[in-house]
Amino acid sequence: MRVYVPLTLSGLAAVHGAGELGPGPLTAYAVTPGLREWYVSDDIEELEYAALSRAASASLRLIAGKPDELRRRVVVALEVPDGAAVADPDHVLDASSLGEVRIAEAVPLSKAAAVHVDADDAEKDVAAAAAALGAADLGDGDAQFTVDGAEDHELLWFGIQEIPGLIA
Repeated sequence: MRVYVPLTLSGLAAVHGAGELGPGPLTAYAVTPGLREWYVSDDIEELEYAALSRAASASLRLIAGKPDELRRRVVVALEVPDGAAVADPDHVLDASSLGEVRIAEAVPLSKAAAVHVDADDAEKDVAAAAAALGAADLGDGDAQFTVDGAEDHELLWFGIQEIPGLIA
């Protein structure tokens, strides 16, 4: 099963140093029944992109909580055994947790399929989105527009062997 773990660049550096994502439980995003129902698609690539996008939004929340963090969203795509990622049944209908799963144990970085990171030119929009996130959560339409601006940037794909260059 492919899951998407939201991180920050400093979090990615820590994962690289430790050789694993953990300790558990880890919050990740995946193609869950709730995400399938919300997205209304049977195309697995579209559904995985939706799960990746949910993880990118969660990465933005991590960044917003760390004022000294570099303003680039990071998502690690992992392969985990079926059943290792479990959706919380209490949050299945909660729109803010669509696609959210928990992984009980740490996962070796060697299980990573790829790392997705914002390009340098996204930093300004990601910084603005992180600053506006609280107001957007309270219903401010202008702030939500700013948050949505970060989503206009596609995350770039990197192989796990490229992590040292990303965290340098």
